[in-house]
Parts: sequence; C-alpha cells; structure tokens
Amino acid sequence: MSEQDFIRCYEEYADPLFRHCYLRVFERERARELVQETFTRTWQYVRSGKEVENMRAFLYRVLNNLIVDEARRAKATSLDALQEEGFEPAIDDRDRIARTIEGKALRTLLDRMDRRHRQVLILRYVDDFAPQEIASITGETANAISVRLHRAVRTLRALAQDHG
Repeated sequence: MSEQDFIRCYEEYADPLFRHCYLRVFERERARELVQETFTRTWQYVRSGKEVENMRAFLYRVLNNLIVDEARRAKATSLDALQEEGFEPAIDDRDRIARTIEGKALRTLLDRMDRRHRQVLILRYVDDFAPQEIASITGETANAISVRLHRAVRTLRALAQDHG
C-alpha cells in the first residue's frame, strides 16, 4: 500500500472510527488519541510488508483492541462528566431502537450495558457492520455475534422500558 493510498484510507475511515470510539470511551480527546494510535499501528503493520485483506475491518479490530486495553486500565467515567461535555452520539436513523430513544437517554442505557453488548450494538447499528464483519473485528464466530446482538437488543429494550 502506498503512502497516498494510506492517506485516502485515513480520510475515508477517520471520522467513522472516531464516532465509534467516542461512543465506547465517552471522552473526545481520548477517542482522538486512540484513533490516531490505530492509524499509527496500522501504518507500521502495512510498512512491515504484511497484507491487509479488508482495511475497514482491520482498522476496527485494531481500534477495538486499543479500546479493550484502555478499558482494562481506565476507571469508569461518570454520567455527570459526560453530560457536562455535551455528549451527543451519532445514531443511525434507520435503527428503530435508536429512533425511539433520545440521544442522552440512549447514552445512559448504553452506559448501563455490558461492555461486550454495547460493542456489538455500536458496531452493528451505528457503524453498520454485518455480523460476519463484526466477527472478523472481534475474533469471534458470526453465530456468537448474532446471539450477542439478539441478547443486546433484548437487554436494551428491557432497559428502555425500565427507564421510560
């Protein structure tokens, strides 16, 4: 991959990666840093002569690994701090769950969910990945992802009913 190709890749994927990361870590500056680190590591990987079959999935997998590492080290962010920052998630209008819940309420519900459920919901309904692509990103089977998606949607519905 040439440097120009990589720059085009950055221009195409930086914003969606940032949105995805921000919905997972809830800190703008940290999300920017993690996305930058994602591209740095990907560039190093590509420059070492290794092939990347699906660049989009590869970038999300690198970012996912960085987020998991971050979660292991970081303490939980309080909801009050998020509201002070004016967090407004980008929600896919086609998703009927996201259409029925206000942005702040959705953030609150996502924050109450298990990390793995939150991850697959964001990858599927915000980033528009198919279950097979999510499996590639997470290193799990497509069947496991489909089951987790089903459970995550069910959990989100239950939380929404309790919340509203």
